[in-house]
Amino acid sequence: MFAAPDRLDAWYLESGIVDAVTPSRETDVEQAVAVREAVYRLVAARLAGEAYDKTALAVMNNAARRPPVTPQLTPTGRWSDATPDQALSTVARQAVELLSGPDVPLMKECGNPECTRVYIDRSRGMRRQWCGMESCGNRLKAAAYRARRKQSGAPATR
Repeated sequence: MFAAPDRLDAWYLESGIVDAVTPSRETDVEQAVAVREAVYRLVAARLAGEAYDKTALAVMNNAARRPPVTPQLTPTGRWSDATPDQALSTVARQAVELLSGPDVPLMKECGNPECTRVYIDRSRGMRRQWCGMESCGNRLKAAAYRARRKQSGAPATR
């Protein structure tokens, strides 16, 4: 998703991290990718019950140390505009809060082998298997249905 500066900016906006962001440069994309990969390594270690990778910790913590997005109150409500560095710092701080907070036992990785998303399972009984029903869950359920139909010799219907 962070293939170009404009895609990184779009992600910051779509994710709700900021309401406006100064246009990113290629170096901002490189930093965002480094933080994303570090956070993923840390989450994977946490899920596996392993020790954190020291390099990944340093990358995330260095980003979290930078000044974050500062929301402002305006006559029309909350507004936050930021530089790419501030937006990335906010992402890193949120990762710190997640990995050190009460939701750690609820973290799961998507059951779709092609997906690397991690989610917080707040479902009843904590039996959720996918990052989202509209994406991975629906796709895998449909594939399983088609496989069952094919195995039984019945034509797959919609």
